[in-house]
Amino acid sequence: MSKRVISTELAPKAVGPYSQAVEANGFLYVSGQLPVDAQTGEFVPGGVKEQAHQVLKNVGFILDQAGYSFSDVVKSTVYLTDMKDFAVMNEVYASFYKEPFPARVAFATAGLPKGALVEIDVIAAK
Repeated sequence: MSKRVISTELAPKAVGPYSQAVEANGFLYVSGQLPVDAQTGEFVPGGVKEQAHQVLKNVGFILDQAGYSFSDVVKSTVYLTDMKDFAVMNEVYASFYKEPFPARVAFATAGLPKGALVEIDVIAAK
């Protein structure tokens, strides 16, 4: 198996023993992204709408660095701290994708790193 680590300065650096993304056997596995602006190292101001937008921008930066795009995403997982935010997140999410949409799961979790309201990871394929 060939494995390639993907990293870009446009997205937040990995802050633990993981990579922003790993490409293996025609698939790209993008680690969960938080609403951090890589320029400031801080969360973007605002609520779940602004956070979801930044999270997906970060996903896009990583996809682009690896030579993929949102149209290559086949699966995503959305983590929310409150399912009441689902509709707002879904509106932002829809603005990044076109049909055919990837498979997806979304669920509420007891908490996310640094108090984020949303985190998203994706798998893309060529």
